Amino acid sequence: VDLCNEVQTRQAGADAGAIEAIVAAVQAHPQVAAVQDNGCWALANVCFGSDAAARARRQRAVTAGATEAVAGAMQAHPGDAAVQRHGQRLRDLLA
Repeated sequence: VDLCNEVQTRQAGADAGAIEAIVAAVQAHPQVAAVQDNGCWALANVCFGSDAAARARRQRAVTAGATEAVAGAMQAHPGDAAVQRHGQRLRDLLA
């Protein structure tokens, strides 16, 4: 999850297909809270930033289905504080 936590690795992760891979994992395992939590966390890390590249990564995440994936994660795990916290962080970034 921390792979894309640093500025220099966010774009490299996105270029390597991390956004689409993470969204696919979240979509494939909706009932596994750890996948939902870590997926939301990782997507938020990749999408973080205020420059043009970050805005492009956020748009790429939306196109890949991240908005629907995070909504599903939060709905499927309403009592999981980590899913809710990381999901909300991702929702805020994608809004």
